[in-house]
Amino acid sequence: MKKSTRINLLLLLAVAALAVLPLVLGLGDHKEEPFTGSDGEAETAITELDPDYEPWFSPLYEPPSGEIESALFSLQAAIGAGVLAYYFGLRRGRRQGEQRALARQDAAPGGTGEPGV
Repeated sequence: MKKSTRINLLLLLAVAALAVLPLVLGLGDHKEEPFTGSDGEAETAITELDPDYEPWFSPLYEPPSGEIESALFSLQAAIGAGVLAYYFGLRRGRRQGEQRALARQDAAPGGTGEPGV
């Protein structure tokens, strides 16, 4: 097995473990909503520490439900992943194009890139 294949399998196993272990170990069973975001956790902690706390500002848009909020967050993550994938794909394509151009230039008679000279 190649080293890169082994590393990829270990990374895949680590990601799967990070996704499954909290469920298997029952983390968050003592909570009403065990896997809420950090915003909800922070709001709860602030309310417990200082019940009279007033936020400085309110959100511009408040989604009508948690499902819509999750969908918008997922859409944001997908757009970000798409932008990153496009950038890295473009970068790789340019690098491959440069390598092919150099290979053609070296293969040409005289190595100058001009055929027949």
